[in-house]
Amino acid sequence: MPTCKLTKRAVDALVPPAEKQEVLWDTEVKGFGVRVLPSGLKTFIVQYRNAEGIKRRMNIARYGILTVEQARDEAKLKLAAVIKGEDPAEEVQQARKGMTVEEMCDWYLVEARAGRILGRKNLPIKASSLDKDESRIKTHIKPLLGKRIVRHLKPADIEQMQTDVKEGKTAKPRGSGRGGRAKGGPAAASGSLGTLQAIIGHAKHKGLLDTHPTEGAKKLAGRKKTRRLSFAEIVMMGKAMAYAERNGENPVALGVLRTLMLTGYRREEAQAMHRAWVNGEGGYVAFPDTKGGAQIRAIGQAAIEVIESQLGIVGNPHVFPSEVGRGPFTAVSACLQRIAKLAGIEGITPHTLRHTFGSVAGELGFSELTIRAMLGHASQNVTQDYIHIDEALKLAVQRTSDEIERLLAEGAAKLEAMQLAA
Repeated sequence: MPTCKLTKRAVDALVPPAEKQEVLWDTEVKGFGVRVLPSGLKTFIVQYRNAEGIKRRMNIARYGILTVEQARDEAKLKLAAVIKGEDPAEEVQQARKGMTVEEMCDWYLVEARAGRILGRKNLPIKASSLDKDESRIKTHIKPLLGKRIVRHLKPADIEQMQTDVKEGKTAKPRGSGRGGRAKGGPAAASGSLGTLQAIIGHAKHKGLLDTHPTEGAKKLAGRKKTRRLSFAEIVMMGKAMAYAERNGENPVALGVLRTLMLTGYRREEAQAMHRAWVNGEGGYVAFPDTKGGAQIRAIGQAAIEVIESQLGIVGNPHVFPSEVGRGPFTAVSACLQRIAKLAGIEGITPHTLRHTFGSVAGELGFSELTIRAMLGHASQNVTQDYIHIDEALKLAVQRTSDEIERLLAEGAAKLEAMQLAA
């Protein structure tokens, strides 16, 4: 591990590591150091062994809040306490057991974003999931329970929070930024309860709590979404998309929308797709990360043609690039609503298109197990750089994609006939 006498110049010169964290230890006070994260965050720390010989490491303060000399003096006080038989880190942990919900939520977000809290499959929690958690924390959890002491909570307390969110007590109008308005409802309510339960569970696992005080709280049962487009509605969508294309609709948005219909991919998967992931000749897309982890997914020829027709932007790796920066296009939901309005179809979302793909596959006679594999529910992981897709699965995806493309083309042909007749 690198060492030197810690000075302002030495700490300022620390370069954030590409991954994980690095510690620069002080040569003047043994056990005193500064930790730097890939994000660039620098924190003074002290490390020691307590009277039982257990190694302890604790934060002193962020660099900037304390100077190097102030942090070194604080480290000396902590180490002096250790000599007396005390355990400063244990004292901090005991104090944390009196954390408020707000403090525990802040602790969770810092620890999880640093990769120190593991989620599904014992992997760090994904940034997209943490963004969703942070939104629920800020919008619903903190306003309703933020000042409450976590260990004093009871199951009834967070069930009441769930009820309040469901009834819209934390609803807010749309702000001036890019985000939508917070309207509450059953989905937001059950999601907020789930997030808070998970945070408390992680805190207990990390030793911040002796027990899970709200274990057993009942979460609202979600209503399974069953909406899907009928064959007639797919034809109507094809007609509306052809009309929109001729009347100035964003071509990138239409490209994402058509890809969703022809693949059954999740909205985030289609929007964020990179060109390098697409193998047109092999008939697959190799996603480095999905809801189910790294995965390969079969794709039909009609969808490949849509992807290959998209104009690229230099420096942007996405199939459907944003006009600004290096990010992906993210407004397909708004486009879908415009197209649905033109088609006279109500109550659909991008997830409806995913259900529709599975429904069409079912109408074509494919089994439920095959459909699950087509939609990425079954295991199709990328292992040791070896990629293989079952030919029967590729055929199922191709036939389903072809059928949807046929129905969309039928709708476009109806628009053409109407305009010729006029």
